[in-house]
Amino acid sequence: MKTQNRKLLEGPILISLITLAVPIVLGNVLQSLYQLTDAFWVGRLGGSAVAAVSVSFPIQFLMIAIGGGLAMAGSVLIAQYAGANNQIMVNQVAAQTLLMAMVVSVVLSVIGYIFAPSILNAIGVSPDVFDHALGFMRVSFLGLPFTFIFIMFQSIMRGLGEVKVPMFIVLGTVMLNFLLDPLFIFGWSGIAGHGVMGAAMATFVTQGLSSVIALGVFLGGRYDIHLRAIDFRPDFSFMKKAFRLGLPASIEQSTRAIGMVVMTFLVTGFGTMAIASYGVGSNILMFIIIPALGIAMAVSTLVGQNIGAGNIERATEISRLGAIISFSLLSGIGVLVFMFAQQLVGFFVPGDLGVIELGTVYVRTMALTFGFMGIQMSINGVFRASGNMVTAMTLTLISQWLLQFPLAFVLSKYTSLGVNGLWWAFPVSNVVMALVVIGWYMKGDWKKTKLTKEEKLQERVTEEVLIEEGVRS
Repeated sequence: MKTQNRKLLEGPILISLITLAVPIVLGNVLQSLYQLTDAFWVGRLGGSAVAAVSVSFPIQFLMIAIGGGLAMAGSVLIAQYAGANNQIMVNQVAAQTLLMAMVVSVVLSVIGYIFAPSILNAIGVSPDVFDHALGFMRVSFLGLPFTFIFIMFQSIMRGLGEVKVPMFIVLGTVMLNFLLDPLFIFGWSGIAGHGVMGAAMATFVTQGLSSVIALGVFLGGRYDIHLRAIDFRPDFSFMKKAFRLGLPASIEQSTRAIGMVVMTFLVTGFGTMAIASYGVGSNILMFIIIPALGIAMAVSTLVGQNIGAGNIERATEISRLGAIISFSLLSGIGVLVFMFAQQLVGFFVPGDLGVIELGTVYVRTMALTFGFMGIQMSINGVFRASGNMVTAMTLTLISQWLLQFPLAFVLSKYTSLGVNGLWWAFPVSNVVMALVVIGWYMKGDWKKTKLTKEEKLQERVTEEVLIEEGVRS
């Protein structure tokens, strides 16, 4: 094991968290610039164009979430096997995770492309938004395999504690996307502009490039990953294990995505201005929670590796410190966002006073409870790292379907709040769920799970490798 990884198991916890979290946060900030760049340039086309992207994003997120559990399962398994210093299983998990991701993404891409018109009709998209949304959505679906490959790459590298390489790849592709967006959206010097669809085309190109680079890194045999042909041979024993871990994570992420679709459905009932306001506010929210997401991912990696190495007490200290840092950081950011909400919304839709006003209300309603979101994300990272995917899934189901969606429906439809009732569902859910998550964590059941105890798969893979090496010699 590399010295860097050993430090993650033995060094000062705060330094270990910072070492992992900072590159992850920077990488996620850069990754979010894809959506923010799209939102910035598309915003210059008007409110209907912004609405087209807004209604498309939850559908894309749902498709990604369906297979995203595989990335979480791969990351958790790799972190625990890396902590246990088991290189054979690290390679096996990486290859099989990539193989499954490729198959799932192609299937979802085809399904999404074919049924895109039906999906938009089902959620009640207005005629002035439909064509823009359809073009954007279909191009995005075509690029889904590229997106999946890079998501898996990030998850695998994160499980190993190697977080800088993905960050640099994203940096380069985001810079390229910033140049391609206006070119494909508006056109230039004989190159035709494609409007809203041009934003998806730019992302398609840059995600394709990043996935090629990612595969090159893996096949190059660097960063504690040494993939060979035998590792990519379908291993149904591993797939069963990965799906057992990944299915609850997929359901969890899908539930969040479906919740976004349901919220979008509710928002569409209040008109194009409300859709645009929701889209802008959601873009801001996505950017704001990135620090908490980075901390949660760092916590998950550290907890996973330390559980794999048998350091349960250190894993407990990591989880507590991560939750405290996340709450404090997001609370401070929330205060700043509350103060400058109007300017932030205006950045995305300059000149559209109606969207700015309504979007400002949405953002300010959420802002002061950002810290409670940070607690949830950090502790859920602990549950996933220990292999308790069902726990994280259950908490998400409670949050979305027992709290946020029913509350949004009742407040918006049966009170004088109207569309503002949708916004109030977010802070109430944040506070309540933070308390529920803390209570569940304190039960301590997550400390009893160690995925690397299952040795049958490991022994069989080791035997196969020895046989192959014997044939070679």
